[in-house]
Amino acid sequence: MRTPGPKTMTTTEASNPLLTCGKHPRFSEITPDSVREAIPSLLETASIEFNAYEQCIEPTWSGIFDRRRRILDPLGYAWGITSHLMGVLNSDDLREVHEEMQPKVIEYFTRIGQSKPVYEALEALKNGDGWAQLNGPQQRLLDKELIDMKLSGISLEGEEKERYNAIAKDLGELSTGFSNAVLDSRKAFELMLTEKADTKGLPATLLQAAAASAAAKGSEGANAEEGPWRITLDAPILVPFLQHSQNREQRETAYRAMITVASSGKFDNQERIEDILSLRKEKAELLGFNSHAEISVSTKMAEKVEAVDELTSDLRAVAFPKAKEELAELIAYARKKTNDENLELAHWDMAFWAERMREEQYDLSDEELRPYFPFPRVLEGLFAVTKRLFDVTVEAADGDVDVWHEDVRFFRIKNNSGEDIASFYLDPYSRPENKRGGAWMNDVIGREKLEDGTQQLPTAVLVCNQSPPTGDAPSLMTHREVETLFHEFGHGLQHMLTTVDLPDAAGINCVEWDAVELPSQFMENWTYHKATVMNFARHWKTDDPLPTELFDRLVAAKNYRAATGVMRQLYLGGFDMELHHRYSPGKDEKVKEVKARVNSKMSVMPPLETDRFECGFSHIFAGGYSAGYYSYKWAEVLSADAFGAFEDAGLDDEEALAATGRRFRDTVLAQGGSRHPMEVFQDFRGRAPSTEALLRHTGLT
Repeated sequence: MRTPGPKTMTTTEASNPLLTCGKHPRFSEITPDSVREAIPSLLETASIEFNAYEQCIEPTWSGIFDRRRRILDPLGYAWGITSHLMGVLNSDDLREVHEEMQPKVIEYFTRIGQSKPVYEALEALKNGDGWAQLNGPQQRLLDKELIDMKLSGISLEGEEKERYNAIAKDLGELSTGFSNAVLDSRKAFELMLTEKADTKGLPATLLQAAAASAAAKGSEGANAEEGPWRITLDAPILVPFLQHSQNREQRETAYRAMITVASSGKFDNQERIEDILSLRKEKAELLGFNSHAEISVSTKMAEKVEAVDELTSDLRAVAFPKAKEELAELIAYARKKTNDENLELAHWDMAFWAERMREEQYDLSDEELRPYFPFPRVLEGLFAVTKRLFDVTVEAADGDVDVWHEDVRFFRIKNNSGEDIASFYLDPYSRPENKRGGAWMNDVIGREKLEDGTQQLPTAVLVCNQSPPTGDAPSLMTHREVETLFHEFGHGLQHMLTTVDLPDAAGINCVEWDAVELPSQFMENWTYHKATVMNFARHWKTDDPLPTELFDRLVAAKNYRAATGVMRQLYLGGFDMELHHRYSPGKDEKVKEVKARVNSKMSVMPPLETDRFECGFSHIFAGGYSAGYYSYKWAEVLSADAFGAFEDAGLDDEEALAATGRRFRDTVLAQGGSRHPMEVFQDFRGRAPSTEALLRHTGLT
């Protein structure tokens, strides 16, 4: 996002924290009234300026792109912050104003995407003498802009255009409604444990978190020893509960709640799903496509649905037989341990017995590892490997900027000369009362060379939902939470270490969606790298290092039930693609029948008849992954192969690691969307990507 040109700041701009485009937001001052005041004003100004812009567009790079960005950035900045707060500090008042303003914002940006004067200027630049004057990144952006405008309905007229625009607004409202229903439904569930006997098997960290949750909800005096203990659908509580609770009945209650989130009553998303799918298909047909999936993949590396199907089929052929073996092994193990040869495992038994078998096979449990992964030390380790690989330093700068919650941290990134090159916010802990689940990265400010010659530095927001601190203990992380932190930081690095000065191609901007997970999944590999992990894994009380044999068991267990995990991802991606490519909403087939069809190919243990997990599948119905969930596996091929370059260089050779890390920084992280990701990958790896490393890393070869 761009800082507007120099001008005198009015009282309104000084008083409204959403009118400070390009600066770190004054988060503590932002209220729903700030949104209600700022957005209409920004919309009015942007509309007037865009109308004038359309009257006299110069078919040059500056005349089209630079001028338009100056008009659009203030509104994009303010609306981006509003949307961010919807995810991390949700409230009824904020929802109300967001729902009020969203249709107007969508209508405005839809109009921008359908501006014929802009489209004609772009074509004139493309087909005229000015094309040869553009550099490679500029030519790439111009081509992608023409495609985006075609996909925004630029060719539509009359009733078709009106219908397209109505669909865009409806989809925005449905997406927001879907997300809010998931948050509210998850908040509405609780399982209160009041008897000590009901906590049998539960680890101390979970008891502390569950008691803290009960206390926060009004159970005065709740503590880990005496309770009560509140079990919620918040991942740091739900996951260990399903893994460790010896009360099978209560596991069933929690599991059934998990798979029916937002599927009934006032939070029911089932009708929204049908509406979303129907509108997406109608929108695709208006644009001349057969399905929403065809639109989605047309702007990605895959380019065609058939390429996605091919990758899915290849991975399924390897993983499905092994996943069946893993299920048979788990059933046999549970039967042996219970002395019941006829035992049938239910879905709420799977995590419990899988954890028991993992503990026995590898003498390892998350609870044994947690004390060695205190959040402050993990952060130090993350920043140390970043320094070692990419030659940049991360320094805490808490207090330098305003934040939206007391738990939020702020950091600056410096180059090897000590100069600031980027910054980021980190919101690490779960807050189920007002923060949506999952983990993600957003940008607040993008890199850009400003008109006065100064460099605008990028700022990212990293959001996780890990276990919060309890009592006198810091956040003690599971290894999966450590992986998630490294993952999101990988996204952040691509935004922050970009060297591209074109804002529309800097960082993750303009990166094909199925390549955007490359840096994030690449960073996860370092959570299994011995030198990296042993550098930060120390007991939070004694400061003793993680025992070597415990690390070795962690690595040995890395691919435990890996085929099951691969098939889960393929199932989600396959279901997403079926819904958006082969399903016809409103016809004879229903969503549950599509799910059954995909399960017959992808699941070794079919879901319950009551399973409605799709009602909480925010990635594809409220996020950016519609007909694109396959991107995780597509990018995992790239990330595994990229890490293979470090393996080839020698993971114990610091000099070779540093050299390879600099090359990764200067290609994948630095070039962002300025070039096609295949070209960038080949620059780094020296060849096209191969699936060999992924199959090897997951133990499937």
